[in-house]
Amino acid sequence: MDENVFFRDATLRICGNLEIGEALFSSFQFLREVMPVDMIFLQFFDVDQRAFNTVATATEKEGRIVDMLVPLSPEAFQEMMQYVNEYLKGHKPNHVWLFEDDPREQSFTREIYDLHGAKITSLMIMPLEVQDKVLGGGSLWFSTQGGKKFNQKHADLLSLLKEPFALAMSNALKHRNELNLYGKEFFWEATKRICGNLEIEKGLQACIEHISRHMPADSIYLQKYESELAAIRLVVRASAEKGEWMDVLLPLSGEANKAVIQLRQSWLTGTAKPVLIINRPGEEPISQGFFEALDIPFSSIMVLPLIIEEQVAGSVALIAEGIDRFNDYHAQLYSTLKEPFFVALTNTLKHREVLKLKDMLADDNRYLHGELHRLSGDEIIGANFGLRDVMHKVHQVASLDSPVLLLGETGVGKDVIANTIHYSSSRSDGPFVSVNCGAIPESLIDSELFGHEKGAFTGALSQKRGRFERADKGTIFLDEIGELPLQAQVRLLKVLQSKEIERVGGVKTISLDIRIIAATNRNLEEMIKLNQFREDLWFRLNVFPIRIPPLRKRKLDIPELLQHFINLKTKELKLPVIPTLSPGAIELLMEYHWPGNVRELGNVIERALILKPAGPLTFEHLDLGKPEANLELQSESDEPANLDEMNSRHIRRILSKTNGKVDGQDGAAALLGINASTLRNRMKKMGIEFGRGSRR
Repeated sequence: MDENVFFRDATLRICGNLEIGEALFSSFQFLREVMPVDMIFLQFFDVDQRAFNTVATATEKEGRIVDMLVPLSPEAFQEMMQYVNEYLKGHKPNHVWLFEDDPREQSFTREIYDLHGAKITSLMIMPLEVQDKVLGGGSLWFSTQGGKKFNQKHADLLSLLKEPFALAMSNALKHRNELNLYGKEFFWEATKRICGNLEIEKGLQACIEHISRHMPADSIYLQKYESELAAIRLVVRASAEKGEWMDVLLPLSGEANKAVIQLRQSWLTGTAKPVLIINRPGEEPISQGFFEALDIPFSSIMVLPLIIEEQVAGSVALIAEGIDRFNDYHAQLYSTLKEPFFVALTNTLKHREVLKLKDMLADDNRYLHGELHRLSGDEIIGANFGLRDVMHKVHQVASLDSPVLLLGETGVGKDVIANTIHYSSSRSDGPFVSVNCGAIPESLIDSELFGHEKGAFTGALSQKRGRFERADKGTIFLDEIGELPLQAQVRLLKVLQSKEIERVGGVKTISLDIRIIAATNRNLEEMIKLNQFREDLWFRLNVFPIRIPPLRKRKLDIPELLQHFINLKTKELKLPVIPTLSPGAIELLMEYHWPGNVRELGNVIERALILKPAGPLTFEHLDLGKPEANLELQSESDEPANLDEMNSRHIRRILSKTNGKVDGQDGAAALLGINASTLRNRMKKMGIEFGRGSRR
């Protein structure tokens, strides 16, 4: 590289930043391109203290200020003085010390790198000079590790940069001293630590570590005065070792409470000093009560009120063990932190309120899920009869994460079965998100299912999470899956394969932990033949199919469903009493073929309750369509029957048709659609005789 180009580029990098750590890091990055440097130290040799002060370091990861004092042993100090004297005697403006052999043979280099815990193979030291004057004993130390070594060529190249380095470090140190003079560095570092974390206990812990370098400080308390309780609430306590949330109430004595009121008034009117110093707490009632209540030794305390525009947020108490520890200089420096502490306290209280509201919302959500689950019922009606095989499959698959495909006509209760699978699984505490695929406009399917980023399309004014993302750690129920357009089926297939999504307009891949249940009333295999449904998607969904029978094939469940819907709809319609059934009403329902299945039954019952809220319910006047067969309706009693009586009458009527035969294709069990042994057990409980000749 041409020396002029090298000098120009290096000078721009070296002198381009007033912050020492960043200037050193920028220089390191440039030099790394032309020589094997692994670490740079900015050091100042203090003859009076017989020590080096390491001001800043730079490595391939970062440049940072350390301000570490490295005391030298007598042997190391003497060696260093020899180098200094030889340098001053044979002064060469561009001289760079090159240690080609093991630098650790020199005591002062060994002690410095050992204290920093750094390895070293070779070393170059550049004394810093401005206008032929050594910059306060300052020097830059360039070292290598892992067998790499500097040579004379590197030293000659580095010597070209002696003046830029000296000027840059001189300006950076002047800038740093100016910041220290006005306390700005103290303020900015403390502010960064205080406001850098929403968990204020961690922020205060980091802050007191910084404060303790500039003044006595052992612990710090963030507190609020609660006038209605005549007490001080300690919100947070922190030391250099830990920070903790307290939320402890300290009652004030009458004298202390009066003193707090007067002090607050003085602060508001500006008649009191901005920081209260109490070096002897035993002589002042507020601090005396504070230390006695916490059962800790009396110590010096500085109290900074957090009052801005007549808004009192609280105060921050800084404690230093012992008496007479604080002075006016400490108070002046401490007072600069009023606004950061005020912002931190108000943000913390707001953040806590948000977390509280979030917990309340989560609790309400759990309660509502529980209520929905309770209303839908823990027990599936027909689980022991018409839905026995369905429930057996539900219990087999519920504990797994395998996809489930629910098949059946409209209104058979596919959503109820999906709900049961979710609440019977290990995901029951997670969300259950239901999506009606046929109800979403094709142009909005991607946004609804996968979400979108702000500005992804016209009208996307904010980020939105999709249904899949909302179902994370839970179950998503894709109802009417056969209504999805083919393009949406392609994207759904990818989600099923990878369990990952991308929001519309986004580039970030979002991993999901979900269980997928799909449902349809359509013949997907026929749709595949017609190229209306993707075969590969069907293979993915059809892992564990469950076919739910229509109501006409499980009519034995109708009496129990009838009683369930009467009780449910009575509550929904806010009727004062549960209406009774008229004789023969159940037979009318049993003979209907129910094309709308359970949903139609619920609607019919609701319609009957609206028309005759006081009962009895007959259903004869309702348009139930033509019965499958004209059967004579007989009633055993002129009084309305309860559920058990209705079941008993229905079983007896079927037995009369089979001449008492229970088993076989033409037996009562086959007509009722249940197992013969189950029917016999039910008949025994009801006192119904069975066998040929048991007609009644």
